[in-house]
Amino acid sequence: MSLMAASSPSLPIVVLPYPLILLPSAKVSIPVTKEQARFIISLLQDNQDASSQTVLGAVPILKSPTDDPKALFQLNRWGCAARVTRLVRPSALQPSQPFLVSLQGLSRFQLVEPLLVSHEDISGPIQYMNIEYPLNEMKQTPTKETVIEFKQAALRVLERLSRDAGSNASRKDGWRRLADLVENIDNGSTAASLADVLVAVINGEHADRIDYLSSPTPEERIVKATILFTKQATISEVSKKIESAVSESLSKQQKEYFLRQQLSAIQKELSSLHRSDGAKGVTSELDDDEQSDQDDMADLKKKIEAMREGSEERKMGTREWRRLKRIPQGSVENGVIRSYLEWLTSIPWPSSSLPLESIEAMKTRAYLINARAQLDSDHFGLEKIKRRLIEYLAVVRLKYLGAAAAAQSTSSTNEPSSSNPPRIINKAPILLFVGPPGVGKTSLGQSVAKALNRPFQRISLGGVRDEAEIRGHRRTYVASGPGAIVQALRKAGRPDPVLLLDEIDKVGHGSNHGDPAAALLEVLDPEQNHSFNDHYINVPIDLSQVLFICTSNTLDTISAPLLDRCEVIQLSGYTFTEKLHIAKRFLMPKQLSANGLREDQVILTDEAMEWVATRYTREAGVRSLERAIGGVVRAKAVEWAEFTDNASDNATTSQSTEGQGVKLLSDLTVTPTPNNWNPIVRKEDLEGILGIARYDGEERDREEKRGVVWGLVVMGMGEGAIMPVETIAVPGSGNLKLTGSLGDVIRESAELALSWVKTHAYVLHVTNAPGQDPLKTPDPIDVHLHLPAGAQKKDGPSAGIAMVCAFTSLLTGATVPTNIAMTGEVTLRGRVTPVGGIKEKVLGAHRARATKLILPYANQKDVELDVPKEVKAEMEFVFVKTIEEGLKAAFGRQLHWRKPGRVVESRL
Repeated sequence: MSLMAASSPSLPIVVLPYPLILLPSAKVSIPVTKEQARFIISLLQDNQDASSQTVLGAVPILKSPTDDPKALFQLNRWGCAARVTRLVRPSALQPSQPFLVSLQGLSRFQLVEPLLVSHEDISGPIQYMNIEYPLNEMKQTPTKETVIEFKQAALRVLERLSRDAGSNASRKDGWRRLADLVENIDNGSTAASLADVLVAVINGEHADRIDYLSSPTPEERIVKATILFTKQATISEVSKKIESAVSESLSKQQKEYFLRQQLSAIQKELSSLHRSDGAKGVTSELDDDEQSDQDDMADLKKKIEAMREGSEERKMGTREWRRLKRIPQGSVENGVIRSYLEWLTSIPWPSSSLPLESIEAMKTRAYLINARAQLDSDHFGLEKIKRRLIEYLAVVRLKYLGAAAAAQSTSSTNEPSSSNPPRIINKAPILLFVGPPGVGKTSLGQSVAKALNRPFQRISLGGVRDEAEIRGHRRTYVASGPGAIVQALRKAGRPDPVLLLDEIDKVGHGSNHGDPAAALLEVLDPEQNHSFNDHYINVPIDLSQVLFICTSNTLDTISAPLLDRCEVIQLSGYTFTEKLHIAKRFLMPKQLSANGLREDQVILTDEAMEWVATRYTREAGVRSLERAIGGVVRAKAVEWAEFTDNASDNATTSQSTEGQGVKLLSDLTVTPTPNNWNPIVRKEDLEGILGIARYDGEERDREEKRGVVWGLVVMGMGEGAIMPVETIAVPGSGNLKLTGSLGDVIRESAELALSWVKTHAYVLHVTNAPGQDPLKTPDPIDVHLHLPAGAQKKDGPSAGIAMVCAFTSLLTGATVPTNIAMTGEVTLRGRVTPVGGIKEKVLGAHRARATKLILPYANQKDVELDVPKEVKAEMEFVFVKTIEEGLKAAFGRQLHWRKPGRVVESRL
């Protein structure tokens, strides 16, 4: 009978002896009588001729049969169709032994009607029974949640069985293979098939397995298998607890005797294993592992002994080392303590002196000269930052020289020895570089480390929300470890590295995992960081020798206590001249090297470089400029590759005609000359390479018009620019309309500016009598004020003076020249108060070709300190204290003033 005939209404049935049960994909061997064996042999012979499989129906017994030969017992309604894989005859030496037939489970079937059989029926001839196959079995797909619960229960019971296997490696390996199969389950059908295999190999109760066999659908079988596995795992865990409780009740002497007997048995097994064939390689590998472990332990001990005598870290290391020696090597606690000691001994604990690398660098007379040269070679401009860093280096060197002189006076030698150099108490400042992206804050930290001859480590704080990432986790947690500060110290390998805390303004504040910003207070406080406490190390760590450099894009999101501990250094945007120098000196060589070209293969003219910097990029930093230059270089790289390919084809053709063979492309040397290669990139070529310019320079083509004034603004990324303040009069009732995505502050500035103009309308010849409203006399009008670029949010008080001039121009008819731009906050009393971002605004005005700027008088010091000299030489600055001074500077002789009559002045 073949498997293809499984849908037939009858099947030869064999009864499985109690308590055997056969499931699909499982195997079982059962004894059969001689008569039954003859029937199976005839089936095998028939199917051998038909090239098909021999299939029997295996049906289990519901309950254990009695010894009474006349007693009847019931067969299970469900059975398993099985393929006959083997028939074993009894040996000649033991002819009384029964025949054994091996069956391989295929699929479930159901008897058409329940059957009661006796012992005679079981041992009698095999009979055909009417059956039904569950044809709808594969149409039902188990749910994802059911499969997940099944995997969890199966892995749990397999893990428990693997532990119970003890030293039986083959059984352990078998359970692990099954666990791997369970782990890789990807669908419900696979889970149902694997459930049959697992239920067959796991010893469960007979009733539970009968119930499982009687489940036709995959969903039902997976649910019952999950219940069975959970039950088995729970029983195993309870048994282990009872065994553990009994073991704990033994006396100390009994435990020791029991463990020694186990150790003796293990050693005997290892000895026998080593004496077996092929054991030499295994022995050497085990010996190597054991020797390596001993070497690691010896290194830990040496590092603990090398710590400073009487220090906290040495006391902690000694204490934990003694605990480690008392704990068995295979226990979990042993691994925890060993990991802790590895971290403790790998930290560069400060000794009584600076590292030798720093000492040798400070002894050099040209120490400051070399440091300045390093900073100048890495960065163009940034004079204020460089001056502050040189000050720091000078202070550190003077402290060392003073400590060295003190050590010389108390010693018999002329200079301190390298083994005991002088101790320097250093409270390093916390430098905070604040500026827009791309101005070189992070790369400046690397240059500082090079100038100091110290290791450099960068810690990114962007998105940090857990305090433990700074302070570390306590050792009571699983997989705990030290925080980012200790990890950086370990990587640096010295107690005085340069640690860059990048993006400190993006640290999370206050969550259920603590406050990382508050954890940084102890790190960045020079009065406290000499005893920084990491939760994992739990020993005070001296961070006083570390130079911390923080970077930030803004100060608004930094907490006040944290900002108080930092020395803020502002990095404004680069001037146009600085960008050109940076592009020629740093960016262009970098892109040429990254794209495999030489300096003589791509040459950007000054006009082309200026066009890239002004029309394709607009930012405070140079990242977009670098990307644009990279696009130009890549385009030329493609042209050079095509040129060399053509040259190689020509060379190949020429050489093949001469019979000299073909050379490689790398062997061809093509010298770029005006005749065969053009390395120059001009302004006209940029549109074909980079596309249409993103910025068309509209602010340069300004039109002098009534009611329009140009103000100074700082864009969102820290880039300064000029923006028109546009006003127009429309028929109305004397109202003010504001548009342009304006915030509350700038709206109040507009209302304030209009109120001032209304108050002084008679003085400005707008009205004929004091007290008249210029918006209602003679004809009522509305004033509409608009700031362009409506998609960008605008806010702040710095446009006050520009709005006053715009309203004055609208109502008087006088115009402001296009080369004039202004900024400043105004008050009702007519005062012009200082504003921020002066350097960025001046640079933006310079790029827009504005030659005269009206600024608050209080910002004069900002211009003198921050604005480059070459920019100040090309521009005229007018510093005003009052609105009247600003109007006179903006309009000049166009504006006529009338002597005011009796005007009531506010005394508020």
